[in-house]
Amino acid sequence: MATARNGRELFTILETSADAESGTACDGRDSPLNLSADVKWFEIPNGVAHDEEEYAEDCYYSVSTNCSDATSNDSDIDFSDLEEEERRSFFGFEDDLDEDCTSPDFWGEPDQVIAIEPFSAASGPQHSLGDDADTRDYFRILFPDSLFEHMVEQTNNYALYRQRRSGKSDPHWHPTDVREMRAYVGLNVLMGINQLPDAGMYWASDIFIGNAGFKKTMTARRFEKLTQYLQLCDREAEPARGERGYDGLFKIRPLLDVVENTMWDAYAPNRCLTVDKCAVVTKGRFSPTQYMPSGPLRKGLTVWMLCDARSGYCHRAKIFVGKAGEDEAAASLGYRVVTSLVRGLEGQYHHLFMDSFFTSVPLLQRLLRDGLYACGPTQPGRRGYPEVLRPRNVGKLCQGEFYQCQRGNLVATVTRDVKAVSCLSTNSAPGIVGISPGGQQGDGGGDGEGDGDGAESPGGSFGVPRPLPLLLYQENMRGVDLCDQLRECYQVGRPCKKWWRYFLWFYVNLCIVNAYIVLRESRGGAPPAGFNGKQFTQRHFRVRLAQQLIGDYQGARGMERAARKRHADSPIEYGHRLERMSERSRRCRNCTNKGLRHESVFGCKICNVHLCRGGCFSEFHK
Repeated sequence: MATARNGRELFTILETSADAESGTACDGRDSPLNLSADVKWFEIPNGVAHDEEEYAEDCYYSVSTNCSDATSNDSDIDFSDLEEEERRSFFGFEDDLDEDCTSPDFWGEPDQVIAIEPFSAASGPQHSLGDDADTRDYFRILFPDSLFEHMVEQTNNYALYRQRRSGKSDPHWHPTDVREMRAYVGLNVLMGINQLPDAGMYWASDIFIGNAGFKKTMTARRFEKLTQYLQLCDREAEPARGERGYDGLFKIRPLLDVVENTMWDAYAPNRCLTVDKCAVVTKGRFSPTQYMPSGPLRKGLTVWMLCDARSGYCHRAKIFVGKAGEDEAAASLGYRVVTSLVRGLEGQYHHLFMDSFFTSVPLLQRLLRDGLYACGPTQPGRRGYPEVLRPRNVGKLCQGEFYQCQRGNLVATVTRDVKAVSCLSTNSAPGIVGISPGGQQGDGGGDGEGDGDGAESPGGSFGVPRPLPLLLYQENMRGVDLCDQLRECYQVGRPCKKWWRYFLWFYVNLCIVNAYIVLRESRGGAPPAGFNGKQFTQRHFRVRLAQQLIGDYQGARGMERAARKRHADSPIEYGHRLERMSERSRRCRNCTNKGLRHESVFGCKICNVHLCRGGCFSEFHK
């Protein structure tokens, strides 16, 4: 149970300035998003309350944790000679993880020693590109050329499929190729930088609106046709809902299978990772669309993301497709999301930071068993959270006051910063607080008056001690936000009514962001060769990438006229074939147009007309 004492507080200063020589101090170059060296650390009696007395004989053990990539001893006790099983037995991990968290005896006093294994896995960009590599080379790591080839194949097949179903040929369509598909994607990337309300305005004759580069690359009609027939899957093989093998993401499954592997392989995760969700706004109909009244985007498609807390690189992205099946209903959604996102990281001692939607006692127990540490706020009513730390038992807290309970590495904390916060962590010792740098009181503007209950804005809470789990969370829960900021600056693609295309452009955009991060970290911030600007920003990366995707491709109007002529001369190349239409003969359409009466059982299924087996087939298609 939590401990509260009366009397005066005792603060023992552990680290007071940025110049302090400490093995756990963060390297600003390698890990800029970790806890600042200006943070002042204090050791406070466990379960602190204001007015502490009789503290002279108390002794408390503490471990400070940061997210530097450099390895360091997290304990002043050397356990290097202990075997893994002995170490777990020493700390009682096996008993802690197997015991039911709802047991009355599960939680105890916050005075136990915790063990944090050092992170020593390789991290950062993983590729073999040289110094002469350019933006397209880095993008190709995430979005390989095989995807463009697949898009070309399925787009051409889908165009024939649509014409067969409608029974009419499309005189304005001719098959596409890889060069044209790359140029099409490049134009969509440029549309996110040079934004216009309607796609047709890029080809406008007005010199102040029309874009000469777009007109030179391809015609507006060709861009419209590519958009109309763009496809990623074999629509004829798509299982219907309720059939065996049905997949709600079938339309983008080929893209997901490739991109999920390339994003994971291109960048080895650093020590600190962030798990959070983002929303993709759509105008189409898709059943898993969620209504989120408290978020900045009230309606959209949910994507769960695992991002690097330092750079914002997205390692994995999982699309929410609705309720779980019966075999998955036993575990909560947050539990299943996190365990699927971190698959492959077991035993590497990463530190995960997540919000209250995910954090729970069973999840942190599972992660700790898998060799992963975690920290995040939680709902005090969740299963396993200490009863003594729930609001009805704690009462109203003063700013900076906190209580804690502990079970091995698992520490539960309730405190008040701007408002009451409940937190669970396995990577921070109890009884440690810090004062992070912030604005002085009154810097936030306004009339300087409080809100009536003594709470202050984050900018006006300078000097208020915070528990270590809250500080770690505030400093590292930003990976997904960084990724979203980079992704939302320049959107890719145009609004439409097909939900799967939003995900297509979402992943293209995500690959661009990841490629930019890989280039930036691989070159140490230096721009690629040939760039003359002072700073190589994401905007420069996108413009340069789009130009290289388009290359020297020029789809002129003459090419479309030639394609229409080939379409007339060689109808068989475009799916028009003389086939048996029915058992009963019907009048030949070509002969009828000439005023003749001939019947045939053959014809063209795309045009849905009967034709004689002689020259009527070719003559009709001219």
